[in-house]
Amino acid sequence: MDVNAAVAAAAAIAGVLTGVIAMLAFRWSERDLKRPTRTSLHTDPVLPPGVDTVLSVLRSSAVVLDEGDAVVKASSAAYALGLVRGGKLSVEPMLQMARDTRRDGEIRQVELDLPRRGTGRGEALAVSARVAPLGSRLVLLLVEDLTEARRIEAVRRDFVANVSHELKTPVGALSLLSEAVMDASDDPEAVERFAGRMQIEATRLTNLVQELIDLSRVQNDDPLEDAEPVRVDELVAEAIDRCRHAAGTKQITMAAGGAEDLSIWGNRGQLAAALGNLVENAVNYSPARTRVGIAARRLSAPGGDLIEIAVTDQGIGISDKDKERIFERFYRVDPARSRATGGTGLGLAIVKHVAASHSGEVTVWSSEGQGSTFTLRLPEAGAARDRAQQHPDLDDEAGQPALSNSPNSPDSPAYETLSAPEVRP
Repeated sequence: MDVNAAVAAAAAIAGVLTGVIAMLAFRWSERDLKRPTRTSLHTDPVLPPGVDTVLSVLRSSAVVLDEGDAVVKASSAAYALGLVRGGKLSVEPMLQMARDTRRDGEIRQVELDLPRRGTGRGEALAVSARVAPLGSRLVLLLVEDLTEARRIEAVRRDFVANVSHELKTPVGALSLLSEAVMDASDDPEAVERFAGRMQIEATRLTNLVQELIDLSRVQNDDPLEDAEPVRVDELVAEAIDRCRHAAGTKQITMAAGGAEDLSIWGNRGQLAAALGNLVENAVNYSPARTRVGIAARRLSAPGGDLIEIAVTDQGIGISDKDKERIFERFYRVDPARSRATGGTGLGLAIVKHVAASHSGEVTVWSSEGQGSTFTLRLPEAGAARDRAQQHPDLDDEAGQPALSNSPNSPDSPAYETLSAPEVRP
């Protein structure tokens, strides 16, 4: 009986201990559930109401950090810029700004140059970073990409500097020549010589101002507002007439073909200026007694047929490094030669803008000593009507080969359609 009582007492004690332990474990588990963990800090509910929605519509890259510098929220743009890696902010200056702001609550802003990932060219990514407290524990980082804005500003500065320089040269020459005319007023031969030089500089100044006006017009105007079907053979004939005197002086033969029954939908004046600039460049940069070819053909494309106009010369050619920049404003392959030919460095920039505004492109093939082939590809009149409202951004594909054959070989596309009689100046 005593043994049974002892067993019963032991069982009772064990039951009480089990109950106490279970209750303690339950209370401990409830306490753990209420305690914030690192994982819970990464969930959306820790953000103040509405912040997640606001961050999702911001154009800036957004990153929210907790008190442990862990990323609570990051936009896709932040990942694209390489700001967040492995759940951490990877840019040390921004991380230090976040820590300072968390400590004193002050808003901070700084501009930084970050290495661009994956390019291998050492290009810097210009950004503006702004850090502000978000609630009592979080910090908000907004990063704006300034790379394109800085590039545009640099282009604008270069453009103003180049315009100033180009205008200063003929204006200064006219001033000096006018003084020379005054000093040589009693020498008719000197006056005539200086007056001839003044006419040359005045013509150069007039051409520069006109091309600046043309460039401004093609950049600001919508060419498709006054669009109409433009016959390619008429554009070619106008371009040849424009360069007839210069080609005749150098005994350059101009040949054209393949343009019959082809039409482009666009602004006639701008298209004529673009093709005229290409033919004029071909004549100016070709040696005497050579040949300039203008060939046109229709190409099939998924979005509609294209009209391709190729202008081929047998000139000095263009090096690979120059092909990347020839469509820039005021850029010249040979500045000394451009001075002699009266070039302003704006002709190809105008061609590029006209092509892009007409939903087309201009490309170049060239080899030093073998000549060059510039190719305009524009939508045919019927196909272009269907996309008259589309205006793609300008790209920088200059320097990509348009034609793989040598422009001087019989197989060159610029010559394979030259079935029309040669047009000699």
